[in-house]
Amino acid sequence: MTHRTWHWVAMSGVLVALCVVAVGTGAIHIPADQIVDAIRGSGEPAVISIVRNLRLPRILLGALVGAGLGMSGGALQGTLRNSLAEPYLLGVSGGAAVGAVIALAMHASGDGLIGIAAFAGASGAVLLALLVARAAGSAGRGDPRTLLMAGVVIGAFANAVIMIALANAPPNTIRGALWWMMGSVSDASWSGVSWLACYVAIGGSALVYWAREIDVLSLGDEAAAALGVNVEVAARRMYLLGALLAAATVAAAGLIGFVGLIVPHIVRASGIRRHRPLLVAAGIIGATLVVAADLVARTVRPPGELPLGAVTAILGVPFFLAQLRKAR
Repeated sequence: MTHRTWHWVAMSGVLVALCVVAVGTGAIHIPADQIVDAIRGSGEPAVISIVRNLRLPRILLGALVGAGLGMSGGALQGTLRNSLAEPYLLGVSGGAAVGAVIALAMHASGDGLIGIAAFAGASGAVLLALLVARAAGSAGRGDPRTLLMAGVVIGAFANAVIMIALANAPPNTIRGALWWMMGSVSDASWSGVSWLACYVAIGGSALVYWAREIDVLSLGDEAAAALGVNVEVAARRMYLLGALLAAATVAAAGLIGFVGLIVPHIVRASGIRRHRPLLVAAGIIGATLVVAADLVARTVRPPGELPLGAVTAILGVPFFLAQLRKAR
């Protein structure tokens, strides 16, 4: 087995081991052998119910959210040639939240419909960020730094729109919406896992398929055009695929920031540079990071829970500041 193969086995092994620990950890500790029995349908009914109906869908939903955010962040950083880019900071997650909140306000039902509304909001945020960057005088597909600043402004605008939409809502609705915006996988269900798996599989596979275009775009617009890539079309495709993944995660678990920022840096630090393996590794490490963050969120202050988005933000803000200092 080669060194690189061991690398992939180690990453996957850590994720699987962490998932087993997460399923077994909680108010009732469940050993690994009982987890296996419960998945098979044997053992005590209470343990089977906890594993099958509560913890397993929660862990899988968290893993899918992390995989989607990690792959989205890796694609956006490569396309924009900016190591600080990620869905949350670019306003994509904020736009998705606006779409999801509007769908909920219109009493839309079903995870799939809310996911479509979130994708529409995320696509609108991407389009608006590109228009703002171009209006600021950026040539071509926009200066990455200007685009990043436009994304931050659009994210703030999206928060304002959500606050206005909730201004006259009942207190319980506002509390639920605020909790959702802080990110959580506590309401995970198998239907939610199923439709998010479809979004992540389609969006992630498409990004991996077109990963070579990200390699070329990361060289710069002139170099990409010289190599025969239609820069405008390729960049928009990557923006929309990144938005699709981010929107699906927002619809499933609310706003969980900085995962798309941190994960690609961890992958590149391991020596992976080309975007096809980088995106796959970002999916695995992103899943590991969110499962670990959710484990912390639900065990650090029992019987209550911390917002998942707050846990990732505590990790992400110092990391962002360190990267910002390095980029100066």
